[in-house]
Amino acid sequence: MKQLFGRHRSDRPGRAPGVLHPSADASAYPTSVTLIAFGPEAVEERPIAAVEELEPYCKAAGVAWVDVVGLADVERIGRIGALFGLHTLALEDVVNVGQRPKAEGYDDHHYVVMKLLHATAELYVEQISIFIGRGFVITVQERPGDVFDGVRERIRKGRSRIRTSGADYLGYALIDSLVDQFFPILEDFGERLEDLEDELVEKPDRGTLHRIHRARRELLSLRRVAWPQREVVNSLERDETGLIQPETKVFLRDCYDHSVQALDIIETYRELAAGMLDVYLSSISNRMNEVMKVLTIMATIFIPLTFIAGIYGMNFDPEASPWNMPELEWAFGYPAALAIMAVVGLGMVYYFRRKGWF
Repeated sequence: MKQLFGRHRSDRPGRAPGVLHPSADASAYPTSVTLIAFGPEAVEERPIAAVEELEPYCKAAGVAWVDVVGLADVERIGRIGALFGLHTLALEDVVNVGQRPKAEGYDDHHYVVMKLLHATAELYVEQISIFIGRGFVITVQERPGDVFDGVRERIRKGRSRIRTSGADYLGYALIDSLVDQFFPILEDFGERLEDLEDELVEKPDRGTLHRIHRARRELLSLRRVAWPQREVVNSLERDETGLIQPETKVFLRDCYDHSVQALDIIETYRELAAGMLDVYLSSISNRMNEVMKVLTIMATIFIPLTFIAGIYGMNFDPEASPWNMPELEWAFGYPAALAIMAVVGLGMVYYFRRKGWF
């Protein structure tokens, strides 16, 4: 499985905290910035080429959503943070991906770390950083592709609660999208586990064991994401800074319920996957027992036959004594020996069937 939490770029020990350093990750995506500024009456959506273009939106009426994609240009991200007054420690966590989902409150904004799931051939988890301030929301993503298209469409249509609410409601909508993304992925997991159950019943093999272990690892990774994200939503719901309005907290409560529901499903699937591993081991053990039983029965049947053949294979002299196997000179001695062996063998087979051992 690929590394689940992106590339973690650790600072050299002894560096000052809150100082952004250029990224040494050659695989980091180029940085692009998109602005969506809106109010009840109008929407403005456009790419941002220079950071200075964002300055009018720092204190403007309405809500400004600044979406940053790619971490290659750390200096540009730092300038955006300085323009909106974001805390340097939070910006440091933005560019040093691999942070645990969390919510941190500062004087005039909240910093939220969430995770975006990419259900490719290998499950990949991307860090999404969200800043919620007074009149602005800033999102920072590692790579293109997100689950925010529904939020963008709601902003463009104009008859949405987002257009008439503040930045706190936009932040809730983004967080809710990240929480709800779990459910289609968990549905796929449910189908995979059902297929594995059928495979366990019909014909399990080493590939089945590999797929069970992979499902367990991915479910464990999902749990590591879902558990702290539940606490993130709960922390925002209990906000006392005034950045989160009371009417938005009602929606955050519903989002918290969704996160708990997703966590419950993950726990159920984990227990199911653990049970499937036990079933696999029991199935393999039963198959081995069946093979050993068949081999034992076959060996048991041939033991008396081998004994009879051994007796008649001994060197006797019928002329020395009448007790030295007179059958050796009998015309029907050979077929008689074969008939005895057949009767003994068939008799044992009948006995085993009566006992239910076959």
